[in-house]
This record gives sequence, C-alpha cells and structure tokens, in this order.
Amino acid sequence: FVPAGAIENYKYDIAQVNSNITAGAWRAPITNFLASAEQSFFDELFELMQVDPIKTRLNLLEKVKGTNDESIEYSAERMQKVIDKAVSVSGFGTKPNNEIHQGFSAYYCHNSHVAEVADVSIDKDGMPRVHKVVCVVDCGIVVNPTGAKNQVEGAVIDGIGHAMYSSLNFKNGEPSSINFDDYSLIRMKDAPTVEVHFIENEFAPTGLGEPALPPAGAAVANAIYKAIGKRLYKQPYIAHFKQA
Repeated sequence: FVPAGAIENYKYDIAQVNSNITAGAWRAPITNFLASAEQSFFDELFELMQVDPIKTRLNLLEKVKGTNDESIEYSAERMQKVIDKAVSVSGFGTKPNNEIHQGFSAYYCHNSHVAEVADVSIDKDGMPRVHKVVCVVDCGIVVNPTGAKNQVEGAVIDGIGHAMYSSLNFKNGEPSSINFDDYSLIRMKDAPTVEVHFIENEFAPTGLGEPALPPAGAAVANAIYKAIGKRLYKQPYIAHFKQA
C-alpha cells in the first residue's frame, strides 16, 4: 500500500498482541484504523516539511510509476486521478472560509483507490460538526451505480461515526457498555452530506463495500486540526471536546 515504492528506506512490520478481549467483526478490517493514523501522520509531516500536502502526495506517486515491484498492489496513476478529482470537485484549498475547515485524505485498500475531503466547523457550543464529505472512488467499472453510491455514502458515514463518537471500554475482558446510551453511534442529525464521484474507466470491478470507510477518519481529523490548531491522536475525537 501507499507509501510503498514512493519513499526510500520504507519498512513495515506486524506485531501480535495477546488480549483477553475477543475480536469481532468491523467494516474494513485492519485498514479502518490504519488509514486514519497514516493519513493524519502524512499531513503532520508535510506541515513540518513546509510542503503542499496535495502536490507532495502526487510527487511521491510519480516515483512509483513504471515499477516492476510486484509487491506494490496499488496504481500510482489511478491514485493520482482520485486525488486530482477530489481536490477539483471539493475546491480544496481554494475556498477560504473562517468557519468551514477542510481536511484531505487518500487511501488504497480492498483493491480500490479513494480520496476524500471533509468540511468541518466548530459550533457555538465548541463541538465539531462534519457538514459535507466529497468522496472520489476508483473501483473499476461500476456495475450498479445506485447501489455503488449507497455503499460509498454508508461507508463514509460509518467511518465518521466510529472515528468521532464510538468508544467501547472493557473491564476484565468484558464490555462496560451494554446499550447505545453508553456506546455512541453516529445519529442522523450528525450525518454529513456525502457527495460521491466515480472515476470512469474499463478496469475490472474491485472492492467497494469497504474502501470508502478508512479515509473518512483522517479527513475529519485533518479538518479538525485546521479548526482548532491541535492534532487529535485518540479516537473518538469527540472525547477531546467533552473534556475541554
């Protein structure tokens, strides 16, 4: 996955953690939290380097083009197209607004390329609100446009809901929360508008039920940073504002 092939001296590893908590099913397994960490980290690095986050991503992808490394699963060209499209249709970086702050993320997983831009504001009560998410997807040929759009909308809202609100605590291996008054899912009043765009091409269809979820958390986190000037490293993000 990104940034394999795009940077030198790249290495990743996997560690096994023993726990008395049984793992259960969750949409977009593994990548649901990796994308938030990676894409938030990228934005933080780019700021420290004093470089443009979009141009730098595109430039890094240029280094991957023409590679013969079979371990690199993603397409640099297809990733560049979703990034360019997301920036174009969302007006990312071109619409100065003191109230609306935009965050960007782009991620490859489950065989599809996705880029997202989140519009976030801070309400008068000091709480964050996600107003809109523009999501651009390259999943190859879209067989069922209506179903595909619904999948993406649901995945984005699901991703935002978990990153923003959901916290499940355990004691002695058992969950402390036993109902939705203790375990928060996103409510209808908090769900943003999701604008979906597909890249038209003739590639074979790939994954769609999951790829739009992982980038959502990072897009929101990067937007919140612009709004409050502080990076949030722990989910759910809403906990930071309740403690403030």
